[in-house]
Amino acid sequence: MARSRAAYEYTEAEDKSIRLGFLLIAAGLLSLLGLGCCWLRPALQEREGAGPVNCTVLAVRQLGERFPCTFSCGAACRGTARYPCLQVLVRTSRSSAPALLHEDERQLRTNPKCSYIPPCARDDQENSENVTYKQKYWKEKVGSQPFTCYFNQHLRPDDVMLKRTHDETVLLHCFLWPLVTFLVGVLIVVLTICAKSLAVRAEAIKKKKHL
Repeated sequence: MARSRAAYEYTEAEDKSIRLGFLLIAAGLLSLLGLGCCWLRPALQEREGAGPVNCTVLAVRQLGERFPCTFSCGAACRGTARYPCLQVLVRTSRSSAPALLHEDERQLRTNPKCSYIPPCARDDQENSENVTYKQKYWKEKVGSQPFTCYFNQHLRPDDVMLKRTHDETVLLHCFLWPLVTFLVGVLIVVLTICAKSLAVRAEAIKKKKHL
């Protein structure tokens, strides 16, 4: 009995391998739990009912209000500039009521009043020129031509997105890599235990042959 227990004692390398496997299993489970609660679940709720629709521009205008943005001019150099607010009002194929167009969910959270946030330049005039260029784009190049946008009538009936931040690829990677980490951990533990079991059996057979 004592010999059998001694035979199944793991070496230092095998013990480290099993610990690594359990560490990967725990990391995968915690990642799935954390991402599911903090990011994946809200993203799926946000996407629910937010399918693609056709949008048509109703009006393009600049408001008199200006908003601050932070620019960087070096490693330890930061400052604040301002940009004018551009609003693009559209009508969707699901509703006749006007809605405010946004670049994506991130832009909506940053500034829900505007449709576009320019790359923040140090010069306010440069920021104004970028906004004016975007205004001409929506007026002259897009005009009354329909384009694809994303609209969620239940969560945000007054806003539409030009593109979605949480697309299928992001959601797939959010779920895939924690799952891969979990499976690799399981594989390491199983292979280590199986290798030890085979080694013990081989040693037992070898001893029987010498008897």
